[in-house]
Amino acid sequence: MSTKPLESLEEVVIRFAGDSGDGMQITGNQFSNTTAIVGNDLATFPDFPAEIRAPAGTIPGVSGFQVHFASTEIYTPGDTPDVLVAMNPAALKVNLKEMPPNAIIVLDTDAFSARDLKKAEYEVNPLEDGSLEGFRLFDIPLTTLTEKALREFEDQTVKSKRRCKNFYALGMMYWMFSRPLDTSEEWIESKWGKRLPAVRDMNMTALKAGYAYCEATEQFQVRYEVAAAPSESGMYRNIMGNDATALGLVAASVKSGLPIFYGSYPITPASQVLHALSKYKNFGVMTFQAEDEIAAVTSTIGAAFGGKLAVTGSSGPGIALKGEAMGLALMVELPMVIINVQRAGPSTGMPTKTEQSDLLQAFYGRNGDGPMPILAAQSPADCFDIAFEAARIALKYMVPVLILTDGYIANGAEPWKLPASLEDLADIPVQFRTDPEGYEPYARNDATLARDWVKPGTAGLEHRIGGLEKDSLTGNISYDPANHQRMTDLRAEKVARVVQDIPDLVPFGEAKGKLLVIGWGGTYGSIHSAVKTCQGEGLSVSQIHLRHLNPFPGNLGEVMGNFDHVLVPELNTGQLSLLLRGKFLVDCIGYNKVEGQPFKTRELKDKIREIHGS
Repeated sequence: MSTKPLESLEEVVIRFAGDSGDGMQITGNQFSNTTAIVGNDLATFPDFPAEIRAPAGTIPGVSGFQVHFASTEIYTPGDTPDVLVAMNPAALKVNLKEMPPNAIIVLDTDAFSARDLKKAEYEVNPLEDGSLEGFRLFDIPLTTLTEKALREFEDQTVKSKRRCKNFYALGMMYWMFSRPLDTSEEWIESKWGKRLPAVRDMNMTALKAGYAYCEATEQFQVRYEVAAAPSESGMYRNIMGNDATALGLVAASVKSGLPIFYGSYPITPASQVLHALSKYKNFGVMTFQAEDEIAAVTSTIGAAFGGKLAVTGSSGPGIALKGEAMGLALMVELPMVIINVQRAGPSTGMPTKTEQSDLLQAFYGRNGDGPMPILAAQSPADCFDIAFEAARIALKYMVPVLILTDGYIANGAEPWKLPASLEDLADIPVQFRTDPEGYEPYARNDATLARDWVKPGTAGLEHRIGGLEKDSLTGNISYDPANHQRMTDLRAEKVARVVQDIPDLVPFGEAKGKLLVIGWGGTYGSIHSAVKTCQGEGLSVSQIHLRHLNPFPGNLGEVMGNFDHVLVPELNTGQLSLLLRGKFLVDCIGYNKVEGQPFKTRELKDKIREIHGS
């Protein structure tokens, strides 16, 4: 039991930062998992370099992980850190500009040699030039302390001992914020216990030593606690967006009775969906790592033709390569789910940074008039619901459906309340045509315009599909101009009828007023936090967030018409604004940035206040 004073806080933002080999992502994930089990609400933001291994100690090689946890409901990983744990000068230099006055900075002073400072482009040691005055600085020889704590491991190299300093730092943060060690101890045991017992023992010892150091030293006079956040009863888990996407697809597989085929080519930041789905073979999931993006999507079309729940995934560059085959999926009218985990572009762009610049690609990035339903997840946990909904729409309307997530929510995490049972999820009825009487390949359901789904080899139901234009009933190849017009209109109308399955929008805040803020995708948390704060200041501002982008919800135009101004924040140069102006003739105010970073809440609050003239 600690004898030091305990101070209660409502919320805290911690950023772990260091070289990409310092284990900052592991450290941040461990702190987040423990915090979720303690019962705090939380949101995370991993931020890592694109280079596989940038030169150690350099600015391009800095890897960070930010976690915001609170005793109240939160929506973002936080604007600025209250605590920075920096493993080297480069990590300090990259992050110092974002630190508010009086913030806590924990530094590994062993990393501040002349050589380390030069690699971080420091001309003067920041520990000596007064630039850290105004912060609560804890300058600790973290590497030396880790080595001393592990001196009993005489058969291990100094290098292997130094690799454990991230767990030493984690132990310090567990002490500082009154977190238990057992969750991380169990993780260490499961990861290394059987394969590398010495690595397990060293990391376990480092974790406990960091905790004990804070209790023993006079340098740390106060520790903090953040009470559990109120929540609905149920079972929760901390979940990342890509993992939630995979689970949503598995749930749709169970509810539809169709096994999943996932054809994919590895690409940042979408690869984790492939990795996650590969673990669910017991649910009949088949994952196929193709030799390229075209093979991935065309194999998925083949799986759809064969009667599977067919899914493919990529990021923007891969979606561009899949474009022709996505048009083929539209022409043959087979159900598919296509996942785009967006990243900063164009071309290779910034692979590990977030952006929302693929919206127009989703709408128009195929030759010919080829609309398809488009859905966008708004948070890591929402990726589950969006993946499930996309599969349901695809199977009901016999159409490929595109999901947009982004690197921010795909790699971010938050608590997710698991459905109490499968019965809580919508039914996904699937019926294959087996009766040959009166069959025509492109005859349609009156309500959905979906054509019948026939498994190949079904007696008497042999039919032709392909990329050439089809007769609107028989499916025979047709070059008739009137038929092409009719089929183009039918494919568009089928997508338009998805609006039957989209609930009307209900604004957060007033139904009529001065300002409506419209967002989509991973900007939800920042927008909601800003709008909520400004409402508390008495400003007339409301919010809607679009999860269905094509078709838009049926009452979107009416809702926008109830406000004097419409603000559309996006992590692109104004793509949703363009679509809204074109469809509804509303003079939207675009608020855009393409820095590879999510919006900060304060940026949006300032914009809302500017529009209100306050």
